[in-house]
Amino acid sequence: MSNFYAHPTAVIDDGATIGDGTKVWHFCHVMGGAILGERCILGQNVFVANGVTVGDGCKIQNNVSLYTGVILEDHVFCGPSMVFTNVMNPRAHIERKDEYAQTRVGRGASIGANATIVCGHDIGEYAFIGAGSVVTREVPAYALVFGAPAKVHGWMSAAGERLEFDDQGHATCPHNGARYRLIDGQCQPERS
Repeated sequence: MSNFYAHPTAVIDDGATIGDGTKVWHFCHVMGGAILGERCILGQNVFVANGVTVGDGCKIQNNVSLYTGVILEDHVFCGPSMVFTNVMNPRAHIERKDEYAQTRVGRGASIGANATIVCGHDIGEYAFIGAGSVVTREVPAYALVFGAPAKVHGWMSAAGERLEFDDQGHATCPHNGARYRLIDGQCQPERS
């Protein structure tokens, strides 16, 4: 049996899997078939649908709904009231449950408050989505994107610091000294 905390107002359906150390706060609903990793935090009024997978150490802030098709890798941050969709062309009078599109959010990525992630567009590891952005295409690893539609405006380190590249395409994270380089327009950590 898993050792997690659920507030008395939370609803956790039979068949949900919740990892050790995870905290499920006020008015959350976790459906059967959802998988939550260890040491996650679900803020107030979070909904997790059947078939959703959430990795270890994720923080999902208030008023976020994770619909079928969403996969969060480890240590993803979802800001307050950000939105995932799961159907490209919804209509109330046409059922499209067989058309749910998958959206994968890479390890360590951060999604700002009130951002919208249109389904079927993956977000690379350690990407940083600015508050209020509308993501309508793939987001590369380590990219800093914002706007509507969201566009790449720079690069972020795994520690969440903006990277400044020199003329040779090298950058150092001001937080921890980790080194990065740009190769063919993509940011990558340097390997020692």
